[in-house]
Amino acid sequence: MNVKTGIPEKRSAKEKIVQTAHELFYLYGIRATGVDKIIECAQVTKVTFYRHFPSKNALILAYLEYRHSRWIDWFNTTMAGHMQAGAGDISALLSTLQDWADAPDFRGCAFLNATSEMGEALPDVIQVTRTHKFAVEQALGVHWNRADPALLSASVMALDGAIMHMQMGRPANEVLAQLGMVLTALLHEETA
Repeated sequence: MNVKTGIPEKRSAKEKIVQTAHELFYLYGIRATGVDKIIECAQVTKVTFYRHFPSKNALILAYLEYRHSRWIDWFNTTMAGHMQAGAGDISALLSTLQDWADAPDFRGCAFLNATSEMGEALPDVIQVTRTHKFAVEQALGVHWNRADPALLSASVMALDGAIMHMQMGRPANEVLAQLGMVLTALLHEETA
């Protein structure tokens, strides 16, 4: 059952568990969400849960893999849409981030959140986060038609800072205007 809508869905037990964990971990945090709550919301038995995930740590890594796939697909589609509508490189990114910040369930970067919560206890989370951030760099490189790894890495670093400030409650339009200034200086471009 979908946690938000309460509508039953036809999914495998494993899919139900991962998708439920995705919703709950992102909304409430990993540490605050227990296995029993996931089992209850996914409407599976403990036996079914542990058949698919021998530990909460295994589920955390599956959640991050699922989140990466969903988020990077959304990011690429949204960036492409803004660019096809005529936005320049920086403006497309800022519009994409504004779309994300406007979502009612926006809670920042799931990977930075997971690293903050679990990085010390589960070091694999740090590697998953690094892999995700590298994928964001690569995606920006494709959308912006740029290949300079240092430039792309610096852009993602600035992007992460902006995400953290939005997550802390600073108005998205102010944060994104400042990110635009940083990226304009970094990329030596005008925003369109």
